[in-house]
Amino acid sequence: MNARSAAHPLNVVVAGSTSAAGRAVVEALVGIGARVAAVDLDPVGVESLAETHDEVAPYVCNLADLSAVGNLADSIRADLGPVDGLIHLVGGWRGGDGIPGQKDEDWDVLHTSVLTTLRNTSRTFYPDLEASPSGRMAIVSAVAASQPTASGAAYSAIKAASEAWVLGMADGFRRAQSGHKTEPKEQSSAAAIFVVKALVDETMRTEAPHRAFPGYTDVSELADHVSALFSAPASELNGTRQHLV
Repeated sequence: MNARSAAHPLNVVVAGSTSAAGRAVVEALVGIGARVAAVDLDPVGVESLAETHDEVAPYVCNLADLSAVGNLADSIRADLGPVDGLIHLVGGWRGGDGIPGQKDEDWDVLHTSVLTTLRNTSRTFYPDLEASPSGRMAIVSAVAASQPTASGAAYSAIKAASEAWVLGMADGFRRAQSGHKTEPKEQSSAAAIFVVKALVDETMRTEAPHRAFPGYTDVSELADHVSALFSAPASELNGTRQHLV
């Protein structure tokens, strides 16, 4: 693990930590010795994560509120120190009946839950990630971002916008480090995108034992890829779109 030091382990923020994917990612990060700031709107869920893992600190925050995210960042920095990683797992799905059936209320929900929370958290923690010797930022996107359907047009558009935002972050990291015009240095920060068809976990399999879930990515596989971000060279990760399908 490319941690700051034994005395200063990696500090990673997991936004959307109480979902099945969030819990798997938190566990994987704890497994590599990271301290995790588990963030969600669900107070019971984040407290449960903290009770299960000594290296998890629980935080309740409305990530759609930029001011609240600023206060969250202040609390995390005071409790744990500078942030080395931001894993954004806040999402949602809304579909419609073709293009005319794409409803404004569904668009608003997706825009707020997916894109606004991404913009707020990434803008707030960006200085930490750029300054970290192992800064990492990642989102989970969908195949639908590049292969949209009429019924899922709003969802696909939001996911595509999220990918563009992360690639913008990657460009910022590059320009500040290996691509700096006057004082280039080794790339130490990276922003990456994980692409899935959909995610599956053991609860879903138990509830639908006869369903095959073809092309789905298990949350444990996603978690392994997230934790591996911190041992792979930033120069090889930055700006990548990794398919886990």
